[in-house]
Amino acid sequence: MPVKDSITWNAMLSSCSQLGLHKNALSLFYLMRISNARPDHFTFTSTLNACSGLASLQNGTKIHALIIALGYRSFLPVNNSLIDMYGKCLDPASARKVFEEIDQSQRNEVTWCSLLFAYVNSGQFNIAFETFYRMPKKVLVAWNIMISGFARDGEVEACINLFKDMRESLCCPDQWTFSSLMNVCTESLEYTCGCAVHGFIIKSGWSLAVEAKNSILSFYAKLGCMDVAIKEIQSVGLLSQVSWNAMIDGYIKMGNTFEAFKVFQHLPEKNVISWTCMIGGYARNGEGEQALSFFVQMVRSCICPDDFTFGAVLHACSSLATLGFGKMVHGCVIRYGFQAYVYVGNGLVNMYAKCGDIKGSSFVFKDILEKDLVSWNALLFGFGMHGLSSQALQLYDDMVAHGMRPDKVTFICLLMTCSHAGLLDKGRLFFDLMGSVYGLNYEIDHVACMVDMLGRGGYLAEAKELASKYSEKDMDMAKNSSYEALLGACSIHGDVRMGACVGDGLHILDTQKDMGYVLLSNLYCASGQWKEAEIVRKAMADQGVRKMPGYSWIEVKNKVTAFVAGNVSPPYTEELCKILNSLELEMRNPCFSNYEV
Repeated sequence: MPVKDSITWNAMLSSCSQLGLHKNALSLFYLMRISNARPDHFTFTSTLNACSGLASLQNGTKIHALIIALGYRSFLPVNNSLIDMYGKCLDPASARKVFEEIDQSQRNEVTWCSLLFAYVNSGQFNIAFETFYRMPKKVLVAWNIMISGFARDGEVEACINLFKDMRESLCCPDQWTFSSLMNVCTESLEYTCGCAVHGFIIKSGWSLAVEAKNSILSFYAKLGCMDVAIKEIQSVGLLSQVSWNAMIDGYIKMGNTFEAFKVFQHLPEKNVISWTCMIGGYARNGEGEQALSFFVQMVRSCICPDDFTFGAVLHACSSLATLGFGKMVHGCVIRYGFQAYVYVGNGLVNMYAKCGDIKGSSFVFKDILEKDLVSWNALLFGFGMHGLSSQALQLYDDMVAHGMRPDKVTFICLLMTCSHAGLLDKGRLFFDLMGSVYGLNYEIDHVACMVDMLGRGGYLAEAKELASKYSEKDMDMAKNSSYEALLGACSIHGDVRMGACVGDGLHILDTQKDMGYVLLSNLYCASGQWKEAEIVRKAMADQGVRKMPGYSWIEVKNKVTAFVAGNVSPPYTEELCKILNSLELEMRNPCFSNYEV
């Protein structure tokens, strides 16, 4: 166009802003300024909307200054847009200043709701409540802002109370109200509350609205009620991306990766959340190789992974102990620019430690700029797992010196380290510190670690006393865990009498668990009591309990192959047998008979 007037510029600015092309809108505004076209109040509302969409406080304040300079501060739509911009940029104080500058007689519902949103969006709920109750008229949008704000914060009770007040004020809820209520019930796993809200949706006539329907579907899927979720699918016309992903997540939580994959295949559009749900689901359900395969497919599909994707695929690498693939994922983390994310860094620390590369784990830990408690615990666990007790204890001292307060996971790591290193005095000290200094309650794993440590050190009577003391307070699971550790210690030290007593206790607690039978049988065999060992084995067979076989595995060319003793079906069996025969011939070679290492 040879001549562009303000109407032309405003039409373009408004279109870009409404279509979500916020960067384009700001670029257009800049071109408008250098073309000497004078902006008006329509220009400023569209441009401020673009700043809000980008959460660009810097650009927003510049526009605000220009509004003052050009004399548009008295226009109510411009002021409302300013309040909205500051609210979305998490600057409620500036939003309040603009609000106070507007004459009371000019303020409308949009003005009040924009200020209310500014406080809710920044999490200042006390001031939000004050603003809400000062409003001349509480319109539906205001109620929805409050309910959705508390829903995002996971405050179920506050949302329900607001909903009750809303109904008492005779303000009718809409699909957005119900969507927020269903979402907070979903995130908080409040089944009863969610069912009640579902009932209100049906009674209010909003059950066919897309947003309400999708939130209902997400609720039942995420809580594992897949039969109800499927009924909802059959009655809904169009599923949103959120609902499809909720279905996948629901099947994953039930451990049904096959059905989750079927839903994934039917997705009209697969976004990063869909892929991450599948990768994380396979990893959590012990199908790590499938998780890695999905990650490769995702990258090949030109879908950019996010920090949650990397966390999920690193978990898969950790569970498979595939260092080669883990290093490849680390390269992708750097390539996509996620190395600064603490969540991803923690996953890398854990992956390297579990894959046997504790040096790599330490290097990644040092590269995390803002370490959280999970970062420290991950490396602490790694040092303990690799038997590096002195490094683990030094790391704990550094952690406390950096102002980190240890949690229950920290003490599990410390007790495990002390148990494996035989540091009884240190272990007792940490066990006491946990309760006396940090006020943490002892859980199953803490007691089991302590029993294991005392048992390994030969303090069987003290270990039994500790196990009995805390088992009285806790459930059968606590007894199981502690008694298994104690029975293992009895096997190490050959204490048949105590071992028989503990073994009988384990059988009473859980007749279907193989650990108690195997440990007791091995204890009898080691002491030469073959008849008693046979009785235990027979009892195990009568209960239909089978010993879980131990696996060995090796990683070759980024593929993990597992082996079980006596199993001749794995791939490469013929090649392995040939190599073993060749090695046997070499060992029998007379040339090596007098060889000394």
